[in-house]
Amino acid sequence: MFEDFKEQSYNAAKEIIEKANLKEGSILVVGCSTSETLGSKIGTDSSPEAAEKIFEGIFTAAKEKGVFVAAQCCEHLNRAIITERKAVPFNDTVNVVPQPKAGGSFATSAYKTFENPVALEEISADAGLDIGFTMIGMHIKKVAVPVRLTNNKIGNATVLAARSRPKFIGGIRAIYDENLL
Repeated sequence: MFEDFKEQSYNAAKEIIEKANLKEGSILVVGCSTSETLGSKIGTDSSPEAAEKIFEGIFTAAKEKGVFVAAQCCEHLNRAIITERKAVPFNDTVNVVPQPKAGGSFATSAYKTFENPVALEEISADAGLDIGFTMIGMHIKKVAVPVRLTNNKIGNATVLAARSRPKFIGGIRAIYDENLL
């Protein structure tokens, strides 16, 4: 079962990276409820084993394109972010290490995998994956635009996705680039 999670997460990450046109150095924020992937209510059945496979799939797809992954912790850590120091060299960090029941299994897996992990209160990511209704919107740059994925399930969890686009500034007759919509 967990090997399926790895493949499903790889496919979802690859799809959002392509659809959001992420470039090397871009940041993909991911919130993941392993409870939801297993068919349980969010926050009730955390699984480090499922998290490892899901993270592995996403991390592999991101590394192929040179995209950084930012793992969102659960609400017990105020949805803090775990990412590589290289992704945010000048950001202020916070002093926390996620655990499966305090931060979430997914963020814990990210922390254990990254070369030089750091925790942040917030981030402004270029795109995101929300696995199991984890509410990643607060960590995506303005303006967040929903992206419909064909790879929209990991286990039993629904996968939602978003990308960012530049703000439109000006009057209602402002000229804009339709490719940004």
